[in-house]
Amino acid sequence: MASLSSHDGETQRIEGDTCRPGVGQSNVDPETLAATPRPLSVSVCATGVPAIVPADETDDEFDLANELQGDDGTASLTSSICAAFAYERGRRYQLFGDGEYPIPNDDLEQNREDMKHAMLMMLTESKPFLAPIGSHPQKILDIGTGTALLAVGDRYPSAHVCGIDLTPIQPEWVPANVSFLVDNCELDWIERDVDLAHFRFMVMILKDIPTVLGHAYESLRPGGWIELQELHGDPLCDDGTMCQDDAVKVLYNTAGEAYKKFGMSTTLPAKLEPHLHEAGFVNIHCKVMKVPIGTWAKEKTLRIVGLYQKMAVLDFLPTLSGRPLKALGMSDIEAELMVAMAKKSLEDANVHRYFNYYFWYAQKPGPSLMGYE
Repeated sequence: MASLSSHDGETQRIEGDTCRPGVGQSNVDPETLAATPRPLSVSVCATGVPAIVPADETDDEFDLANELQGDDGTASLTSSICAAFAYERGRRYQLFGDGEYPIPNDDLEQNREDMKHAMLMMLTESKPFLAPIGSHPQKILDIGTGTALLAVGDRYPSAHVCGIDLTPIQPEWVPANVSFLVDNCELDWIERDVDLAHFRFMVMILKDIPTVLGHAYESLRPGGWIELQELHGDPLCDDGTMCQDDAVKVLYNTAGEAYKKFGMSTTLPAKLEPHLHEAGFVNIHCKVMKVPIGTWAKEKTLRIVGLYQKMAVLDFLPTLSGRPLKALGMSDIEAELMVAMAKKSLEDANVHRYFNYYFWYAQKPGPSLMGYE
């Protein structure tokens, strides 16, 4: 199978000598579309994504911060479901099953996730999904919905949108076509005939990727889509300004080893293609986007996106000195020193770090692909 990377980092769909028209084209005759051979997969080449151009001078972060939008005007949902929590070092953690979850789920973490949502919406030009689901989907599942910013009932009034999460932290006031379910996505799914099953920042924490992708496959209608929007957990640099012993790089690499103790992987987002294949999906696409950590990029949107990312990292670093680094046998002092060094290093705007964000979307095969506009 051949693959080709375009300038913006999205792979082109090529399988032998056949390239199928995009599903999102309204001028394609449905019968011709259904009869056209479909490529099984594309491969992703992250090295094909152009480097971020650094600015000649770095903007004042206070000025950029004034442009960021925040409050979504929602209230927390009071649920009758009894959620089990543990409290450590002033942070709240979800208790579920027989294992510990190393990332908090308290208000601080929810605010950080909301900030990352705003960042990705700016990065994708307000597109919540890249999968070509058309204008009138009927059923959407948002897996790991959190504060439900991707429970897109207003955007898709034709659809019933169901947000699923382990914790009942969803807003109380939502459109009539939105509902929430407190459940574990690694167990059996009850939904069927779904147009889109969507995941964001979930791959790292899932213990059984094949099972979850299998559940998603079974829930989708023929021609339905799965989408996974995921952060690769290694800071990268294209211009040599980040050295191998950079404190941020060292901390994230160490955290990656720590998460393995919890059955988690920070690098799996780059390796989802074979898992999607194995689950039965076709038309596998991947778009890689580089997100700067800080305000060093030349392009203004990327400077604002980079400020969001830096703030999210700064809010996240203290959580690493808790459960993750303790799992490696570090003392509190050792862990806190490593975090402090990373925080200090983040303030150096001359180091051009970034993260790769992976946007995977793939389709369940079926006899009919009509209904996409």
